[in-house]
Amino acid sequence: MYFQLTDDQRALRAGVRELLDRRFGREQLRAAVDGPAMNAPVLDRALWRELGEAGFFALRLPEADGGVGLGLPETVLAFEEVGRALLPGPLVATHLAAGEVPGAATGETVVAAADGPLVEWLDAADVVRGDVTGAVPLRSVDPLTPLHRLPRAAPADPLAALLTAAEQLGSAARTCELAVQHARTREQFGQPIGAFQAVKHLCSEMLVRVEVARGAVYAAAVTADPLDIAAAGLLADEAAGRGARDCLQVHGGMGFTWESDVHLHLKRAWLRARRGRSAAEAEEALAADLLTAVAEPGT
Repeated sequence: MYFQLTDDQRALRAGVRELLDRRFGREQLRAAVDGPAMNAPVLDRALWRELGEAGFFALRLPEADGGVGLGLPETVLAFEEVGRALLPGPLVATHLAAGEVPGAATGETVVAAADGPLVEWLDAADVVRGDVTGAVPLRSVDPLTPLHRLPRAAPADPLAALLTAAEQLGSAARTCELAVQHARTREQFGQPIGAFQAVKHLCSEMLVRVEVARGAVYAAAVTADPLDIAAAGLLADEAAGRGARDCLQVHGGMGFTWESDVHLHLKRAWLRARRGRSAAEAEEALAADLLTAVAEPGT
């Protein structure tokens, strides 16, 4: 089946990207990473409220309830953009709480949630959903995402998994862009490194993983089927994680420096992959469904 975005969906995506470029572009990203609070990131409440005013958290709320009245596919497009921008904060938890937690839809209330073995931004949240009893601080690989570890893994939320997959997709697309840009401008032996076959292969493999993941994520946004979401999550995790590693290879030694943004995408991809249920659990669910289909032909 072929999916093509409508003009309204493209306008929504462009509007979210414009807002993020203005309020959390590269300069703001580096300020957050390199600032005095780098070991204790602070949530930008003003930006959070601005996202609320723009309707980001209320995208799926009916208009009668003060929301935007859009669907899951449009929400996935918006979360793809925040993944591309590496916007920090418990975005998924706050979005899913809109309509249930007062102030979440408008960005006045920051909501954290127990999700799998971790909870993000616990100390910054006004409201915490789920049982976080016994949660202990955990040193995060991502400098912009404070973590607590839960003594028992919380139940996975399929919608949270889908929105996380959308974030991974956005990050994967961005690292592919960064790799191609660098391959076009960086020269070795008198020509752009993109002219070399090994670099071409890395970039083309990144693009293939992004587009395969995009098809799976967009399809899962239409069906909202838990198994489709599990497959989308696996593909998006691979596209984001492997894509960031390949982007590091394209950048060479400079890709491993703190000043490069590539390592930030890699670290966020690692962290997102730990949300919700594990990859092994998702693989087992998909395998069980395949075995059922084989055992019951024609269903």
